[in-house]
Amino acid sequence: MEERAALLARVSAGHGTEIKDPATGEVIGRVAFGTPGDVAAAVDTAAKAQPGWAALDDQERCAALMRAADAIDAHAEELAYVVSREQGKTMNGLGARYEAAGCAAWVRATASTPLPVEVLVDDGQSRAELHYRPIGVVGAITPWNWPMIIACWQIAPALRMGNTVVQKPSEYTTLTGLAIAAVLNEALPPGVLTAVTGAGDVGDALVRDPRVGKVMFTGSVKTGMKVIEASAGNMPRLTLELGGNDAAIVLPDVDPQAIAEGLFWGAFINNGQTCAAMKRLYVPDAIYDEVVDALAALAAKIPMGVGLDEGNVLGPLQNQMQWNVVNRLVEDAKVRGARVVMGGDPDAAAPGYFYPKTLIADIDNAAPLVQEEQFGPALPIIRYTDLEQAVEWANGVDVGLGASVWSADRDTALAIAARLQAGTVWINSHGGIDPRVPFGGAKRSGYGLEFGVEGLKAVSVPQVISG
Repeated sequence: MEERAALLARVSAGHGTEIKDPATGEVIGRVAFGTPGDVAAAVDTAAKAQPGWAALDDQERCAALMRAADAIDAHAEELAYVVSREQGKTMNGLGARYEAAGCAAWVRATASTPLPVEVLVDDGQSRAELHYRPIGVVGAITPWNWPMIIACWQIAPALRMGNTVVQKPSEYTTLTGLAIAAVLNEALPPGVLTAVTGAGDVGDALVRDPRVGKVMFTGSVKTGMKVIEASAGNMPRLTLELGGNDAAIVLPDVDPQAIAEGLFWGAFINNGQTCAAMKRLYVPDAIYDEVVDALAALAAKIPMGVGLDEGNVLGPLQNQMQWNVVNRLVEDAKVRGARVVMGGDPDAAAPGYFYPKTLIADIDNAAPLVQEEQFGPALPIIRYTDLEQAVEWANGVDVGLGASVWSADRDTALAIAARLQAGTVWINSHGGIDPRVPFGGAKRSGYGLEFGVEGLKAVSVPQVISG
């Protein structure tokens, strides 16, 4: 066995459900899915470990997180191998190695973020301070698109604030979830982080457990609504990062060649399987053809294939379900008369869940490919003549995770950004995130903030001390 496969073998079970590589269909391991009873046992472990973990001071917990980041670095190639084999992303580009490195960087940033006591009043007669205390046990339900780094986004701040965590990875990327937990646990005290495996019934049991004081969930709007319903009886705090259908508005003053690369990766990072990826591109008539041509020329040069092939930078979709969604939306666009600039012709008989890089031009804004989140490598490019109409279209969906404005005039771009209904609006880029900068959605894209100081506050209980 090659050395980088050691971690995959370590987290694979000798029995249970077969896990297949989405690029080749090869069986790469097995997972023994858990039950609601396993959730109860995991929460019990976390609840017993929490007082001791919370009793450590902030500096001690941060030091443990720094050691956890070192462990990620030590296993970076093994982690990248696991996520490439199970999720499908390529080793290079914005792929598996990028995700592994991001995990370590994010954990370190979380441990380095200052959170001083806030003095609210100190007028010589009275003093009021705002402190942040642990919640207790946090349930972290993580998705299949970025299964390692999103786990770290949830786990690291929860631990930093003195909570313990029960992590439930997606049933589509369970091995990856187990792998990142195993590596983190090399540096953490026993019981502080516990992973449970399973499908919806296991996640439901975690959300309903009365000992879980906070639930963090990243996934679809539909499942997010189920989390809200299941949690109602116990009223845990919630952070929900749900679906997006991010719009980008290009203004006529840009150079199409200069922005083509930024537009492409804004849409096609992780093969479009990113909540805050660009899903709709609005381009003015004056430069529409130039933008479409520049995107097509760039896309044609981007190699797609099996993730372990070092020359590839885009891989397959992760699962058949998502392949079906992308294919349905693209086929509908064809029927409606939209122009297929490239792609849109998958080989359903080929191994793996590959869907070609697809650009769809001259598509009506009302088409499902525009109005629904495709979550894959198919970008609709909508022509507009009136900027007011483009803003209205951009705001015309029920989600609002991210958006972007592309212009040579920053002041103009900022004015338009202020009118877009999204949690984050980027100027002349799309999808970039920073561990120091809060991130969250508007409308049905969820609520609560992650990252930075606000993310730490979100996994703690505010307490005012007056006197």
